[in-house]
Amino acid sequence: MNDDIQFLKELQVELNTQANDCQAAPRFWVIMDYRNVPGHEDYDSGEFEYFHNDGDHVQFNSFSELKEFIEEYYEFEIDDELRWYLNEGDFDFLWQYVIDNLNDNGYFDSVFVKEEEFIVPNTMFLTKEEAKAHLKLNHYHYTSKAHTYAMTAWRAPKVERLLKILSEFDFDSLVEKG
Repeated sequence: MNDDIQFLKELQVELNTQANDCQAAPRFWVIMDYRNVPGHEDYDSGEFEYFHNDGDHVQFNSFSELKEFIEEYYEFEIDDELRWYLNEGDFDFLWQYVIDNLNDNGYFDSVFVKEEEFIVPNTMFLTKEEAKAHLKLNHYHYTSKAHTYAMTAWRAPKVERLLKILSEFDFDSLVEKG
């Protein structure tokens, strides 16, 4: 029991001294991360993603990635014209050749994407330090842009009451004197 009371006392100190990150009480922290989602090139800031999807999804971020894929995938079908495009070093030229000549099955495609922020599901922390520690220990689940994000438990009276108790209760009164 004394360990639990000590934990609550330490939590109280942390709750009462941490930054509020411009959020009203009752506040908690989550993880905010980013992902690419389809967008509209006329209305959104973003870029095109180029890929081959025949059940295995391969994305091309550079000329060298596309060239290497074509050389492996079409190893025995490379003619002089395709060889010229492969040696030209221009992604757009090679991509257009691929779409016009190698895409009978429709596996090559592109999509315009924009970056979107989102709150990672199943993340909720009472303290910012706990959220930061989680992010550090579990970084491989997130992008390099992931960060802590403070939120308010708006109109959540039980959460508000619990956090108020944790912040104000005299936990020393529970320790047996003697």
